[in-house]
Amino acid sequence: MQIVQHVLVLLHLLGMAAIVGGWLVVRGEGRMVPAIVWGARAQVVTGILLVGVAEALDDHVNNPKIGVKLLVALAVVACAEIGNARQKRGERVTTLVNAAGALAILNAAVAVLWR
Repeated sequence: MQIVQHVLVLLHLLGMAAIVGGWLVVRGEGRMVPAIVWGARAQVVTGILLVGVAEALDDHVNNPKIGVKLLVALAVVACAEIGNARQKRGERVTTLVNAAGALAILNAAVAVLWR
């Protein structure tokens, strides 16, 4: 089960890297890239699975921290999905791209700094 947990952590980190990396590439261009959208989706799915695996292994789970991280992750997904839909209609989505990137960094900070 720990191998599954380690693979999920890797996928979770790759999702964050996709969001932040995608944001760094296009932050001033006003467009949403698929890496941000898929990274945001991956973050939510792998985060939920990581909590489930931790519970299954009887690891201590800080529920308030997980709740905050879930809310921030859902905000990232909302920014990415709304930005992607608006971009398909030809609109600039600079604010949503910047919000998704900043919220992903906030979520990483919560993960590392909240003890």
